[in-house]
Amino acid sequence: MIRVTVVFATPAVQEVVPVELPDGGTPAAALARSGLPTAYALAVGELGFAVAGRRIGAHARLRDGDRVDVTRALDADPKDARRRRAGQRRPAM
Repeated sequence: MIRVTVVFATPAVQEVVPVELPDGGTPAAALARSGLPTAYALAVGELGFAVAGRRIGAHARLRDGDRVDVTRALDADPKDARRRRAGQRRPAM
């Protein structure tokens, strides 16, 4: 058995759920066992995963002590958001 932590965060919610998995457990299995998809009506197919700041696939093998970050799609394109903010600034005098 391995122990991992599944983390899901939005601006309104921060959840940290410890989970036990059999050896060779995956991020998809950890997410399912955490209960987060049901609690927050998450579309599992649209989520991604990261361990130690690096993206991993849903079927990658986890190691004991891993922290699995559940990632969501971006709400806005960062380049477009920057352009909008830059366009709203007043020119310097």
